[in-house]
Amino acid sequence: MATVIDGRALAKKLNQQTSQRVQKMQEDFGMTPGLVVVIVGDDPASQRYVRNKHRTAQRLGINSIVEHLDKDVSQSELLKLIDQYNNDPTIHGILVQDPLPDHINEKAITRAILPEKDVDGFHPVNVGKLYLNDTTNYPVSCTPKGIMTMFKAYGISLKSKNAVVLGRSAIVGKPMAALMLNEAASVSILHRLTKDISEYTKNADIIVSATGHLHTLTKDDVKEGAVVIDVGQNINESGHLVGDVDYDDMFDKVGYITPVPGGVGPMTIATLMQQSVDLAEWSINK
Repeated sequence: MATVIDGRALAKKLNQQTSQRVQKMQEDFGMTPGLVVVIVGDDPASQRYVRNKHRTAQRLGINSIVEHLDKDVSQSELLKLIDQYNNDPTIHGILVQDPLPDHINEKAITRAILPEKDVDGFHPVNVGKLYLNDTTNYPVSCTPKGIMTMFKAYGISLKSKNAVVLGRSAIVGKPMAALMLNEAASVSILHRLTKDISEYTKNADIIVSATGHLHTLTKDDVKEGAVVIDVGQNINESGHLVGDVDYDDMFDKVGYITPVPGGVGPMTIATLMQQSVDLAEWSINK
């Protein structure tokens, strides 16, 4: 029977630590970490994510600002707003919520945010530091970093383990693979063009699934005692939120598993809050 990795409990603990750090920063330096989240358009899922981030930040004492722009906003107007906050010393983290309208170049927006205010860890400078396993301070994509916190909390070692990441996105798949590689795991990244995915997953000690598709893995695709991290968020036939993997089907076979909801999701937001404070602290110590 699997050990359930409780993301809600871990996130609560991490948020408590973050709140204490905010209070200490205010006491020691008279400074409050500032986070700006920019949302473009009216995508319901994006609005929900932004609300959750904003409420959590406020609860932890972070100065949270939400900039809600019309879907027809020009790229130059968005860049101007980013530049405004790049030059605002009270703002330490800037996040532009995905997705963006087709007329806006996402890479240009990512590059426009100063690396030292890139709370999501997507700027090419920060991505490069991750891939080089740089020892200086820099932000990392929040979902993969949150998963690494889960591994540490549950005593799951990555050294010499066979790890598989399903999905090659710049948000989860690639940084997840880099983080595990930096901890001496042997990592394979699988995607929709990979032939015979189960040949990889059956031999994996650790699996991180971020495909966004129902029934990506069943118990027949994993080995006994594997660690399964489910990043997926899908709506099943009954209208319920579920992950990529068949949780109930493989529960008695795997060693560790994350539920959906209540697994990776809460840790992603908690890590965003943690990194918002990190960026503020690093700005003091520059």
